[in-house]
Amino acid sequence: MKLTYHPDTDSLSIDLAEQPSADSQEISEGVILDYGAQGNLVGIDIDNASNKVALNELTLSKLPAEIQTMTA
Repeated sequence: MKLTYHPDTDSLSIDLAEQPSADSQEISEGVILDYGAQGNLVGIDIDNASNKVALNELTLSKLPAEIQTMTA
């Protein structure tokens, strides 16, 4: 899973799988769900993210994964 904030467009991309999007559905204004070819959710895109998400805090709980931090 990869979260990327794009400050120039104020958008947040959440990649849930390393698969291309085959279909997308806007579920509310500026919130788009991306689906892979087999219908699985592969990503979430949030426009105007700073107004919809607390971007200054990220909490991970009980994830069995290695955490990597990258800055721009």
